[in-house]
Amino acid sequence: MGYLRNHLATVVTGCFAVSLTGLYFYMPPALNQLLLVSLIVTWFLVAICYLAQKSADWTKKHGGHEHSHAEHAHSHPHEEKKSSTRTTNISVDELNRFRESFTAELNELKDEVKLKDNEINRMRQEIANLETLVQIEALKAELANLKAAAAKKR
Repeated sequence: MGYLRNHLATVVTGCFAVSLTGLYFYMPPALNQLLLVSLIVTWFLVAICYLAQKSADWTKKHGGHEHSHAEHAHSHPHEEKKSSTRTTNISVDELNRFRESFTAELNELKDEVKLKDNEINRMRQEIANLETLVQIEALKAELANLKAAAAKKR
């Protein structure tokens, strides 16, 4: 058992609720509504803690999962070992399937990344070509301006 037969949470919450109840009578009337809401909530928590612990005690006393599992383990230890081994094999098989599916997805993503990288390189090449064309056009315009200036001087 634990402290106070596992009702420590109930006792602590109850003490807090009692202290809030005592404060209700000493605080100014402006805080009455706030304290009233707080009192309702804390007393509700006391009831919930109490009921939860009673439920846990009843479950433990009247054959919860742990009790039947312990009896099963003592009556058939060899079957328990087989069961855990089979579960491990299933888990390993599932892990292998997940690994294979993730590997396939990873390979697909790698292929997509390669395609995107190729497309990015192609776009970069096009941008470089466009920049070259712009520079050529600028040089043509500058050459035309120089020819016009030379024609005016003659």
